[in-house]
Amino acid sequence: MEQASPTGKPVQITVTDGYDLKCFKGDSPVTFIRAEFNQVVLGDSAKITVSPEGTAKYNFTSSFELNPEGGITLDDLAHKPVFLTVTEVLPKEKKQKDEKTLMLGQAVVDLLPLVEGESSFEMMVPLHPVPGSPLEPLQSGVKQCSLQVKISVVEPLLTAAQILGSNLLKATLEAAYSVPESFIPVGPVQNYMVGLQVPSVGEKDCPIFFKNGTLKLGGEREPVPRPKKWPIANIVAPGANNIPDAFIVGGPYEEEEGELNHPEDREFRNQSECIKKRIIWDLESRRYLDPTAVVSFQKRIADCRLWPVEITRVPLITAPKGKAARFDKAEDENQLSFHGVAYVNMVPLLYPGVKRIRGAFRVYPYLDSVVYEKTKCLFSLFRDTGHHLIQNNRIGGINSPLSKTVTSKNLKEDKIQASSIKSQSSDTPLETEPSLNHNLEGQQYVDAGTYIVLEIQLNKALVPKRMPEELARRVKEMIPPRPPLTRQTGGAQKAVSGYHMQIKNISRAILDEYYRMFGKQVARLGSDMDSETLEEQKCQLNYELNCSGKYFAFKEQLKHAVVKIVREKYLKTTPFESQEELQTFISELYVFLVDQMHVALSQTMPDDVQGAASTIHTSSEQLRFFAFEAEVNENFDMAAVYYEERLVREPQNLEHWLDYGAFCLLTEDNIKAQKCFRKALSLNQNHIHSLLLCGVMAVLMENYEQAEIFFEDATCLEPTNVVAWTLLGLYYEIQNNDIRMEMAFHEAFKQLQALVLQAQITKEKSTGAVEYAEEGGKVESSLGPCRITSGSTTAIKVEASAEPGAPLSVLDGFVEESSKPRSDSQEPILPVQSQDPASSQKPSNVFVKEIPVKREVSKYQDSSTFLHPTPYGVSQTPTTIFMETIRFLMKVNAMQYVHRVLAHELLCPQGGPSCEYYLVLAQTHLLKKDFAKAEEYLQQAAQMDYLNPNVWGVKGHLYFLSGNHAEAKACYERTISFVVDASEMHFIFLRLGHIYLEEKQYEKAKRTYLQACKRSPSCLTWLGLGIACYRLEEISEAEDALSEANALNNYNAEVWAYLALVSLKAGRQLEAEQAYKYTMKLKLKDEALLAEIHMLQETVGFGNPSF
Repeated sequence: MEQASPTGKPVQITVTDGYDLKCFKGDSPVTFIRAEFNQVVLGDSAKITVSPEGTAKYNFTSSFELNPEGGITLDDLAHKPVFLTVTEVLPKEKKQKDEKTLMLGQAVVDLLPLVEGESSFEMMVPLHPVPGSPLEPLQSGVKQCSLQVKISVVEPLLTAAQILGSNLLKATLEAAYSVPESFIPVGPVQNYMVGLQVPSVGEKDCPIFFKNGTLKLGGEREPVPRPKKWPIANIVAPGANNIPDAFIVGGPYEEEEGELNHPEDREFRNQSECIKKRIIWDLESRRYLDPTAVVSFQKRIADCRLWPVEITRVPLITAPKGKAARFDKAEDENQLSFHGVAYVNMVPLLYPGVKRIRGAFRVYPYLDSVVYEKTKCLFSLFRDTGHHLIQNNRIGGINSPLSKTVTSKNLKEDKIQASSIKSQSSDTPLETEPSLNHNLEGQQYVDAGTYIVLEIQLNKALVPKRMPEELARRVKEMIPPRPPLTRQTGGAQKAVSGYHMQIKNISRAILDEYYRMFGKQVARLGSDMDSETLEEQKCQLNYELNCSGKYFAFKEQLKHAVVKIVREKYLKTTPFESQEELQTFISELYVFLVDQMHVALSQTMPDDVQGAASTIHTSSEQLRFFAFEAEVNENFDMAAVYYEERLVREPQNLEHWLDYGAFCLLTEDNIKAQKCFRKALSLNQNHIHSLLLCGVMAVLMENYEQAEIFFEDATCLEPTNVVAWTLLGLYYEIQNNDIRMEMAFHEAFKQLQALVLQAQITKEKSTGAVEYAEEGGKVESSLGPCRITSGSTTAIKVEASAEPGAPLSVLDGFVEESSKPRSDSQEPILPVQSQDPASSQKPSNVFVKEIPVKREVSKYQDSSTFLHPTPYGVSQTPTTIFMETIRFLMKVNAMQYVHRVLAHELLCPQGGPSCEYYLVLAQTHLLKKDFAKAEEYLQQAAQMDYLNPNVWGVKGHLYFLSGNHAEAKACYERTISFVVDASEMHFIFLRLGHIYLEEKQYEKAKRTYLQACKRSPSCLTWLGLGIACYRLEEISEAEDALSEANALNNYNAEVWAYLALVSLKAGRQLEAEQAYKYTMKLKLKDEALLAEIHMLQETVGFGNPSF
């Protein structure tokens, strides 16, 4: 061995013992161990006799010097193992000069732990038998021979800083499938090779070669898991080829990062990997990347994105003896055949937290101009820098260093190629390409559909990903959690409740005593008992209670409750200053105790005669619905009152805060909206929608660092949330981070694809609603990078639900389920696109909002299509990640984001404008009152889906708001004539009824408003019905409807005005005056209606107290 330089670090390999050894000679066999590393023999152990039990004490130590400046480097330790060969020394026979030896087996020691920072490690390595060795087990269950090995260095080979900044790259080449038909196993022996380059030390490139691929004819799939093999030749023991604890496990095509991972590729992949010819390598090669190389690796991935992986075949030629160094120049030509290249997209390695990419990559002919254009690579790994490989093939060498010089022919070719590249980079293109760039053999890869399966794995992610714990901590720092307060019944309320309980207990005890004394007398006399008998029974009962001591016991039982009331209710804990103050307090306390005693006794024995006054309780869903009506009528003060009432009722309900925040966004109060969203997040820091809305607000307020935290935390908490990944991608787009934007959009598409397919399978199994019909009975879907759509030959039939407004598309179920918040206390937010309701008296602007509703049975859901998730299911258009995000953003009125996402939807590779796309555009322009643009987009939507009721509904709103009520009526009537309801039926009925009232078609107005009242009753629906009945002279029905309207909202001046008219018609002066008083107090704005009231008051002679 060569002497190591003084700067070298010794690596010691110590073999202490061997176990379960079997030899050729059974009586006291003698063995020794030879250690090899990097094709250099490190030394032989002493010859040791093996005991009858099969053990041997070798205590053999060998070493080599690690010298990064020259010789053995850390990269060698990473991908080259130490070989320990056990050899038996046979006894000398007569007339035999030298000892005869027979190889028993070979063990492999992986030195990777040294590269990972360890200074010593000890392991038991199996001894793999060579063919014909007695170590081969004759039967299963026999112990395998092994060696006890210890590897050590004086000090760790890497410092802490080097360990932190370095990395380890593992490249695994599994196979090339569907290879050209011209590849045949007979004829000259071929060496099938694949190569790529990675930075190793600094910016210096280090090639990785995979050689000696095995050509197979196919017929069955390769088994998984199967072991990975060392990329080293001349390993004697077959079992020593396998890398310990490293296996190829495969996986679903859809989870791969490469090409051919779509459902339409499945059949081709199955045929290629089962039936067609393939070349098998199953080799893993490792490379140590120092900190400088890691930075260079990142930079090159960001600059080039695609990485060239070359494939070729070279004939194996054995050179004659004595002519190993002589090569015929003529034979050098055309040695590389079938030169191809696969373009591996390495960008996913720059995604946060990604350490591994694996996939199938198509093979294309190697053409210099194309390779340079895609990868910026100037030289071919095999042709320009790897010419020595041909020489190695001649002499059988595999692992020779790359220091050999290329021939003059190669230098000439380099000049030709360099001039070609220079011409490509200049402004003037070449008129003719050199002959070097024609590759007819490589074209056979494309014709055959050849692809390689390759895996690139790193020990550490190039871009660290924030841990969920860190994200949660950052969110808590920005928004401290406010856990809901546990509601405790304490203080005065608890004291009074305790007093009530004692009164009830004592009353039951007295009744029991009464029935014990007079039960038989009461049963005999019944209702004939007179007052004198009752008075006599009362005296006897008092006497009995006093004599038995029960009265005193009852008093003591009540004393504690009274003391609690004094302390908690009246806050009396100190002595009274005067006797008068004491007497005053006792009198007040006595009155209170007697009153509360009556309350408790009434609860125990209620008076059936007295009936409770009926009260109308407005639910949270109703309040939300009324607030929405106020919004779209631009009555923002009333809407704020409804939202604030919900918050007062349930301050710990985060959905109320989210709704109020969306309302604040509508009124452009971004600061208050941000406070509402953050309040919701403080109530539940795992709530996805709260995190997303806080992120949206952070972007709108240009606080980008916080926005990234919110969006990343959302994707960590719910990795399957499509909207979260899409919003994260939009954030990265704002930051001009194209790589992470691509990562987020890719993940969003993958999750949408998985969820939609899962929803289809679930529906098919549970309800049988989905049927697939295709020529030949097979389903093939075309799934693009942004869109879920169906192939041209596939038809998806969906059975419609019996009730109107049920989801009709396969995706509706997914949309409904994916929008459910995770917390039990949260309400599902349904992606319902809705339009504004019309006030029954004046047109107003339209506001696009989606109403989240609870799923409890209520006529605010079941009877109202407005609250059903059916806005886009009618036309059964395919959905994209961007359209899903648009629905979410429209719900919260984040219009700035909507326009950005619409641009992505338009430019989506397989997307483009759809009916829903134009509907959203029309709604955004309706918000701006740009009626001309809105009409233009609605025309486009109608051309794409003429039978979509949503198109006609929005068209009706457009004409209604622009004052063209005749066209609006036609559109509304067409909308309600469809079998499937539009998503905004509530408002369509309201506005259509208003038009009928204007045209004095009161019967039609009555029928229209009745339908609205059945679906989703509100003050406006009952008001419209009351007006129609009043004009039809149906005074009683009008009064009932107006009373309902007044019960739902007694702040509506128009309701009071018509109640005044009804009271005047009915001749009820007091009620007429009261209704008129509230009409004037609430400032009725309809002058014509006010004049009608005054005229009727003059006619009947009452109703206006000011007369």
